[in-house]
Amino acid sequence: MGILSAPFAPRYLALTLSLVLAAMFATATAVWPVYGLLFVVPGAVFGVLAVIGLRDLAQPRHAILRNYPLIGHLRFIFEKIRPELRQYFFETDKDGTPFSRDKRAIVYQRAKGELDKRPFGTQYDVYETQFEWLHHSMTPRPVARDPFRVVVGGPHCSQPYSASIFNISAMSYGSLSANAVRALNRGAKLGNFAHDTGEGGLSPYHEEFGGDIIWEIGSGYFGARDPAGRFSPDRFAENATKPQVKMVELKLSQGAKPGHGGVLPAAKVTAEIARIRGVPMGEDCVSPSFHSAFSTPIEMMQFVAEMRRLSGGKPAGIKLCIGHSWEFLALVKAMLETGLTPDFIVVDGKEGGTGAAPLEFMDHLGMPLRDGLSFVHSALVGANLRDRIRIGASGKIVTAFDIARAMALGADWCNSARGFMFAVGCIQAQTCHTGKCPTGVTSQDPARSRAIVVPDKAERVANFQRETLATLAELVAAAGLDHPREFDPHHFMRRAAPDRVVSFAQMYRFLRPGELLAGTDHPQFKQAWALARAETFAPARAVQAMAAE
Repeated sequence: MGILSAPFAPRYLALTLSLVLAAMFATATAVWPVYGLLFVVPGAVFGVLAVIGLRDLAQPRHAILRNYPLIGHLRFIFEKIRPELRQYFFETDKDGTPFSRDKRAIVYQRAKGELDKRPFGTQYDVYETQFEWLHHSMTPRPVARDPFRVVVGGPHCSQPYSASIFNISAMSYGSLSANAVRALNRGAKLGNFAHDTGEGGLSPYHEEFGGDIIWEIGSGYFGARDPAGRFSPDRFAENATKPQVKMVELKLSQGAKPGHGGVLPAAKVTAEIARIRGVPMGEDCVSPSFHSAFSTPIEMMQFVAEMRRLSGGKPAGIKLCIGHSWEFLALVKAMLETGLTPDFIVVDGKEGGTGAAPLEFMDHLGMPLRDGLSFVHSALVGANLRDRIRIGASGKIVTAFDIARAMALGADWCNSARGFMFAVGCIQAQTCHTGKCPTGVTSQDPARSRAIVVPDKAERVANFQRETLATLAELVAAAGLDHPREFDPHHFMRRAAPDRVVSFAQMYRFLRPGELLAGTDHPQFKQAWALARAETFAPARAVQAMAAE
């Protein structure tokens, strides 16, 4: 396999021509020595190019050069000779915003162990744009040296897990290549943090290096399904009880496309992926948009409790992007009625998601992370359930500031997908769904995925996580705190207008402990709480209307 599976691919054309022309000029020099000088110079030039191209194929550091020998150097030349080209053609999001330009550069620098400090201050004019910042203290604290971790596990959990507060978010094998999964999990092992499998199932590549696993189960029940596609308790228990699996997670929705099942195009469904997921080969692998194992809030809580039992008492939780507020509050009422609670809830924002999705879903469906996170945290506080349930957050979380901000709004830990994809080598070419990823991160083509050298990229994954938490520790200390859990909304400010600044505490009104139970006049919760029912996801008025009919 390897590059021999596609020897005449266009990306190898420059190397192939260099090898052929170098050989031709060398042969001509030997056959017609009298004309040797005419052939020596061009032969030497093409010979040097051939050597450079062969070295590109073999070197472990740059995935682009491994997949695009010789011509890949053009990208790095443009980056060096013209910063504007680097910024606006290689490191911008498709809408031209500075998100990728800044954050991806930070990931690359930290992953490679390079200096991530910059001169000349911010590139923004803070008086003309919306901007956020964290207040610092006149009496900073010493920088914490111990790793920041949180224990996940409620009263019904017999195997609680001590999780890092920064982990790899859900990305499936199939969406990612085998080498990308290997690099991520080996990096998680090196750094002692967790790796979420995504809904595509627990693959041998997740298990190869022994990194801590959060096993995600979606509506397709991949890796835990019977031949009819229904949830199989026996198959689930077979994987969930493995020592490497530390937590199990029920995926209700994801930020990129809430209310829409996941899709793996048929072109990416190999025989191995079909076997791991338990699906037919040669067809699109589509997750249903809803679960078949439960249909009411009470049934969902019972299903989460069953996942915990089948896993041997490991933390069991749910992941979702918030939509109808009364539906989540229906879950809260089901928790109160049954006494069954998930050990954790991962809140995904609509801005999150590294996978493909319809444009309208990505841009206009679901609640953004900050709003969803603050809502979930406030709801659990208002129902006196917060001390039993940990909250994770995901949705364009890449930097230490992103983590600090999420924790101020209620998160206990954060997950990142794109940050760790950047660390593995993703350049946001946006060809994930085609199988032609230029760095091999999302391609099932062995000729492309060979570009990822697992030991090298695993080190970068571990470096990125470690250096980001080191910067977080510096932010915590600068704010006069000892741990990021001490961040509160009043520590963060946002410029709402050129002449007006508000704190997060002013932007988000949080419920007091037990306020939902006592009765609240909070505009976001009052009506939604009245509409919520533990026995159905439908709002109360719809139930009443159906009863009247």
